[in-house]
Amino acid sequence: MTTLIREDGAPPGPVGLGAHGLTPTGYIHWNNDVTNLIEKSVKREEGILSAHGVLITETGERTGRSPNDKFIVREELVEDNVWWGDVNTPTTRDVFDNLRQKVRTYLNSKPELFVQDLYAGADENQRLPIRVVTENAWHAAFSRNMFLRPSQEQIESHVPEFTILHAPNFLADAEIDGINSGVFVIVCFSEKQVIIGGTKYAGEIKKSIFSVMNYILPTQGQLPMHCSANVGQEGDCAVFFGLSGTGKTTLSADPNRPLIGDDEHGWNHDGVFNLEGGCYAKMIDLSEQDEPEIFATTRMPGTILENVILDKNGVPDFHDTSLTQNTRGSYPLEAIDNRVIESRGGQPKNVVFLTCDAFGVLPPISRLTPDQAAYHFISGYTAKVAGTEVGVVEPQATFSACFGAPFMPMHPSVYANLLSKKVAENNASCWLLNTGWVAGGYGNSKRIKIRWTRALLNA
Repeated sequence: MTTLIREDGAPPGPVGLGAHGLTPTGYIHWNNDVTNLIEKSVKREEGILSAHGVLITETGERTGRSPNDKFIVREELVEDNVWWGDVNTPTTRDVFDNLRQKVRTYLNSKPELFVQDLYAGADENQRLPIRVVTENAWHAAFSRNMFLRPSQEQIESHVPEFTILHAPNFLADAEIDGINSGVFVIVCFSEKQVIIGGTKYAGEIKKSIFSVMNYILPTQGQLPMHCSANVGQEGDCAVFFGLSGTGKTTLSADPNRPLIGDDEHGWNHDGVFNLEGGCYAKMIDLSEQDEPEIFATTRMPGTILENVILDKNGVPDFHDTSLTQNTRGSYPLEAIDNRVIESRGGQPKNVVFLTCDAFGVLPPISRLTPDQAAYHFISGYTAKVAGTEVGVVEPQATFSACFGAPFMPMHPSVYANLLSKKVAENNASCWLLNTGWVAGGYGNSKRIKIRWTRALLNA
């Protein structure tokens, strides 16, 4: 007897779930909008609503990325291109196939699945059609916030080139499955799939696709960047490189400069283009005075606040870090009035490296020569900000090549050579901006205020 799969939402395109080895028997929610998904999230008790109608979720034990549980399948297709090591940890095809089959079986057993057909890349010539299949409505809403949303016509012809099978409530057996813990994020380029299990932290979804784009774009002569970007009143584009929590989202949300994007971009012969359709902002100590554009999104239905605590009146308390210091907010770019509609800009005139100096050694701002820019880009001196990774509870000095080593599959020189070429071709000015401590190290002074840093930029 064949079980009839019940479906709702926008009709799927030409590629069904069978293409991913899935044979679900439950209800399939195809391409539901965020409002619908948030309603489902509340009904399914995945989260609650704040006094302003914003979805509040908790991610459990994992409140940040899990870098020690991220793997790339080592195979002939990528063997010579991936910079293997502690960051790009190899695993075998057998490990991937075994866990993927377990994830498929797990997802097939769920009474409901949520599918989102989306894009990565605002440049239509470079965009990557993707699909996210998840067991949770709120993770589907997050995906819809964070990636580019196709039109109805585009959905009908959407053929995903990369697919995420997302099973946050499925725990692996580390010993049997050949990994480090019950959590796993595994990318297989030959199968064009990512499998995620054991963690509800939504950032793993967006960062896995970012890692994929960071592999694909350089092969086309384009530079992927862990940066934010905005445009001045005269069309001058600026990009801000930096690790999570160093100020990319905050500094790019400038009332005088329309936003292109807050975290992930590409740079090609036409200029800068966003890889995403939304923002994933840190919420810790958020204030309306210092960050009015971001603060406003926390009152907009459609925003998802992750691990944020509500006060007795149902209002977010952004100073409460009882769950994590890595509290987050996910919202679509449309939530920012002051934005570039097409999510693209021209050739950057200013390239800014954001470094969160935990020792208070670096000056607040420095202008860099091209050679100095290459050095700082390769070395990537900064600090891991508390909460952004599992186990990081206070700032830790680190060297993160390209200001995004956890997401860069290739050798840093690949990205550095592309950056140097782009900077030289466009005569861009390069700057080092310290968003950390400047009057003594962490524990002996306070972190530089956002408004002071912004004043330095505007000067």
